[in-house]
Amino acid sequence: MKIQSWNVRGLGRLEKRRKIKRAERKISLVLIQETKRSTITPEVAKSIWYEDNIEYMAVDAEGRAGTLFSSFNCVIVNVYDPSEVAKRKELWDNFARLKNTFLGPWCMGGDFNEIRTISERIGCSRRDRGMREFNTMIDQLEMIDLPMLGRKFTWCNSQIREKWSRIDRFLLNDEWLQNFNFKLWGLPRLLSDHCPIILMEDERDWGPRPFRFLNAWALHPKFISLVEESWSESQVFGWAGYRCLKKLKALKQKLKVWNIEVFGKIEFKIKAAEEEAHAIELIAEERALLGNEQARRRELMGEVWRLNKMLEQQIY
Repeated sequence: MKIQSWNVRGLGRLEKRRKIKRAERKISLVLIQETKRSTITPEVAKSIWYEDNIEYMAVDAEGRAGTLFSSFNCVIVNVYDPSEVAKRKELWDNFARLKNTFLGPWCMGGDFNEIRTISERIGCSRRDRGMREFNTMIDQLEMIDLPMLGRKFTWCNSQIREKWSRIDRFLLNDEWLQNFNFKLWGLPRLLSDHCPIILMEDERDWGPRPFRFLNAWALHPKFISLVEESWSESQVFGWAGYRCLKKLKALKQKLKVWNIEVFGKIEFKIKAAEEEAHAIELIAEERALLGNEQARRRELMGEVWRLNKMLEQQIY
């Protein structure tokens, strides 16, 4: 099982929806905060999910806020806490009342807009009251705060005087940990000021990945001619079902090569830029970046946006 949470800061751009849809780790459930959409239609929900079969629930935006998550057969709360301390306390009190109504194992994930300890923040003002009330809420609900692997912080303002915080997290009941061997990972922060976080249970190797047909192929102007060429080139003898099987296998191999040639070069560049930008991010969590490092990170972030835009133009 894999559950991902991301304060996406707007779902309007295709690059962000594609980032969720084409995630390397196929997830069971996604929790999204700050969609910045007044409504979430079935078309929008399908545009971010990698399978046709999807169930989702949405809370319409108030101002520029919004929330969306795919349904799951358990008690899961998608959290986007207010920025004001008093309003957060009011919401946390509501959580306590809801927990008495909705019994069973709880999983809370999202943007809590608060830290638990001073070590979870750099360059930001100290707010002892908010931390105290947050820790009290966690204790009252009997939730467990999983340690995050892979990085220290989940939010950065990306300004000259950088501020860092770990305000995105998952909170679980102990029943979850009795049944699942979960680990929490912080992922690269690229298309939002928040990084996605993912709750992962199992990373075993289940063998070769199945062949997947990408709808984007059918939209490419050269796709039909490629299929016709492959079909005519494959000379197979035997009964009809056997000939069809062999022709499809030959077509699959040709499509794999064609996919790399047409789409793969851009995806390779995106991955390389993302990895380099993430490496600089991890340095920035430990110390202030030098001028050339800051410039390089800005350049890489811009490169990721540009390449994603190019890829979207090829697909759509």
